[in-house]
Amino acid sequence: MLPDRSSPIKIGLLYSDSGLTAAAERSQRDATVLAVRELNDAGGVLGREIELVLRDPGGVPGRYAAMAEELIAEQGIRLFMGCYLSNARKAVVPVMERHNALLFYGTPYEGFEYSRNVIYTGAAPNQNALPIAEYMLSHFGSRVAMVGSDFVCPHESNRVMNDLISERGGLKVAETYLPLSATAGSYLEIARRIKAQAPDFIFSTVVGEGIALFYRAFAAAGFNPYVTPIASHMTSETEVALMGADLAEGHITCATYFQSVETIENRRAVRRYQDLFGTDAVTNMCWEAAYFQTHLLACAITKAGSDDPDRLLEVLPGMEIAAPQGIVRLDEVNHHAYLHPRIGRVNVHGQFDILAMAPAWVKADPYVVSHAPPQWASGTPHSDAILISTGAH
Repeated sequence: MLPDRSSPIKIGLLYSDSGLTAAAERSQRDATVLAVRELNDAGGVLGREIELVLRDPGGVPGRYAAMAEELIAEQGIRLFMGCYLSNARKAVVPVMERHNALLFYGTPYEGFEYSRNVIYTGAAPNQNALPIAEYMLSHFGSRVAMVGSDFVCPHESNRVMNDLISERGGLKVAETYLPLSATAGSYLEIARRIKAQAPDFIFSTVVGEGIALFYRAFAAAGFNPYVTPIASHMTSETEVALMGADLAEGHITCATYFQSVETIENRRAVRRYQDLFGTDAVTNMCWEAAYFQTHLLACAITKAGSDDPDRLLEVLPGMEIAAPQGIVRLDEVNHHAYLHPRIGRVNVHGQFDILAMAPAWVKADPYVVSHAPPQWASGTPHSDAILISTGAH
C-alpha cells in the first residue's frame, strides 16, 4: 500500500520545557526542530511534510508515558523522540512496546537495556563512562571521589568507575548521591568534605540544575580545576553557558560530540542552528544526537517507503549517516549507535578544547562486556573528506 502523500508524517516530541532538566531537553527539542525545518525546506520525506507534535512533560516520568499514550490514542502517532533521564525512558518503553511504536532516545545513558521499540543514539557506557574513567585514572591518579544525582544512570556509571579503580589498585575516597532537588548548601557541604579527602579528581554524574550548583560549590571549597578537576560525561556546553565559563574552565568532559568539533557537517549545522535560534545558542552532545537521529529517521522512511515502525525496523539496522560528530552507524543487533568518543576541557570561552579522541568510531557495548577503553589519538579532528551530507536521503 502506497503512503498517503497528502498527509504529514507526525512525530511526537517528549522534551520538557520546564523542570530540573529543561535546559538540556530544550536543546534536544530545538535540534529536532532545526532538522525538521531542513527536511521540510528540502521538500519533506516521500513528498510529505514532517509535523512535530510537542508535549512538555515537565521532567515528571509518569507524564512522559501518559503523553505518549495520549498521542497514540488520539492522533495515531507511532514515531516518538524524547525523554532525558532514564526514569522517563523506562516509563515510556512499555508504552512503545504495547503499541508497537518507536522511540528515538538521544541521551547518553547507563546501558544495560535493549528494546525492539527503542533506537538509542546517545552514548552507551563504553562510549563515555569507560573512556572518561580510563583517561582520568591514567592522567590524574587513582584517588577518586564520586558525586552523583540519585537515579539509575549515576549509580550504574559509578559501578563501572568502581570496577576500574579496583582493577588498577586505586582508592575510592567517596561515593555520594544527592537528590535532583538538592540545595546549594548540600553541594557545598559535599565539596568541603571531599576537599578534606584529597582526591586526584572528582567523577561527577550530577545532572540538571545540580551541575551548576556542584561546580559553584567546588570553586567555593577552594579546588583548582587544573590540579583536581571535575570529570563528567554529563556536563555539556549548555550547562557551561548557564553557570558561566569562569566556573567551568579547566574541568573535563567525555562526549561523542562537542560544538568545537571540526567537521563540515558540524560547521553547517551550528551555523544553521544559530541562524534559527540566535548567535548565542550553543550545541551539546544531546543536541547533536537529537539532530542526527531526526535525519536518520528521514533516511529510513525514504528507504522503507513508509513511516510504519515495522518497515522502519527492517531498514534502520546497519544504516549509516554523516552526523556532526562524524559518520555514525546503527548496530544491526542492539539498536545502539557506533559513535566517536572524545575528551574535552572547558576553555575560557566556555567551549571545549579536545584533548583526545578515539581514532575510529566505537561500537556500542551497552552491557559493558569489555573494560577495554579506546586507544586515544591526538585532538586532531576527523577528516572532512569522509563525510556525507545528512541532507541526502
